[in-house]
Amino acid sequence: QVRLVESGGGLVQPGGSLKLSCAASGFTFSDYSMNWYRQAPGKEREMVAEITHNGGWTSYADSVKGRFTISRENVKNTVYLQMNALRPEDTAVYYCSGLGNWGQGTQVTVST
Repeated sequence: QVRLVESGGGLVQPGGSLKLSCAASGFTFSDYSMNWYRQAPGKEREMVAEITHNGGWTSYADSVKGRFTISRENVKNTVYLQMNALRPEDTAVYYCSGLGNWGQGTQVTVST
C-alpha cells in the first residue's frame, strides 16, 4: 500500500533553516506529482509547495515563495522541502501528500 514517511522537523530559531524529507513507497513515485502541506494550531491545512512527477515544474504558496524550495529524487523515491529564513508563523505540522495519500506529519517549530 501507499506509504509516506516524513522526517527532518524540529525546533529552529527564527531565520534558521530545516530540510524536510518524505520517503514514499507502494506506488510508482516517478509517475506522480507530490505536495507539501502544513497545518498550524487552530488553522486549516494549507498547501505549501507542489512539484510535478519529473521535477520540471514547481509551485509555492505566496507565504513561502523565495524562502522554501521543493525538490525530488525519483531514484530514491523521496521528495524534499528546503526551508530557509524560517519565521514563527511557519510553525506547523508539515505533511507530505501524493496520490491522494498523506504521511503522519513532522512538527516544525520556529521559536527563540
